[in-house]
Amino acid sequence: MFMGTHAPRLDEKGRLILPAKFRDELAGGVVITRGQDHCLYAFPIKEFEQMYAQLRAAPLAQKQARDYVRVMLSGADQQIPDKQGRITLPQNLRAYAGLERDLAVVGSGSRVEIWDAKTWEAYLAEQEQVFADTAEEVLPGFF
Repeated sequence: MFMGTHAPRLDEKGRLILPAKFRDELAGGVVITRGQDHCLYAFPIKEFEQMYAQLRAAPLAQKQARDYVRVMLSGADQQIPDKQGRITLPQNLRAYAGLERDLAVVGSGSRVEIWDAKTWEAYLAEQEQVFADTAEEVLPGFF
């Protein structure tokens, strides 16, 4: 499971050094694609394959399902991290997520999210009250 927030930087070639605690799980390969809220998702290969199996089950006759699959897969890029734990974020995905130099790499359970650092900070500030207000609704009796 991916957890925590890390603050790496992109190098001049658009490469990201994966946080050390994420490297073992991503060493066998990673799929990077558009995420929701203008971040990138990075999935271990096996997790992406499981998600794709669910996407394939969506009915082709449903426009919303077709649209989602197109957007998700059209930007997907499969890579193997190098010996230093680096992956290259393709230009089209960097542009989609508005990635500059400073990043926030966030563990989100089954995936890693890659955010522009300022966008992540703004998102957290906006969501803090929503998070506090909805905890009981989302997870009744948990807290």
